[in-house]
Amino acid sequence: MNKERLMTVLIQPHVSEKASTITEKSNQYVFRVRSDASKSEVKQAVELMFEVKVEGINLLNKPGKTRKFKNVAGKRNGYKKAYVRLQAGQTIDLGGGAAS
Repeated sequence: MNKERLMTVLIQPHVSEKASTITEKSNQYVFRVRSDASKSEVKQAVELMFEVKVEGINLLNKPGKTRKFKNVAGKRNGYKKAYVRLQAGQTIDLGGGAAS
């Protein structure tokens, strides 16, 4: 895999209440990924960027919602999420800030 391509696979961590409970209970992290990313690309990208060992990946396509505003129909963009399960004893620090 091309290293430049792997650096663009992960877009951002997906922060939600469900994602934080999954992280606490089952050592899984949720990321938004490129819509054309595969499981093997996501695995290699996480291992490259965070230097951890990945046990498994689940991908999810979230379709965009249709909305109306003043009787004009529109559609929001969809996105792709990756649920990344790490091996036992591995963690990712998504906070990034230093504690004072």
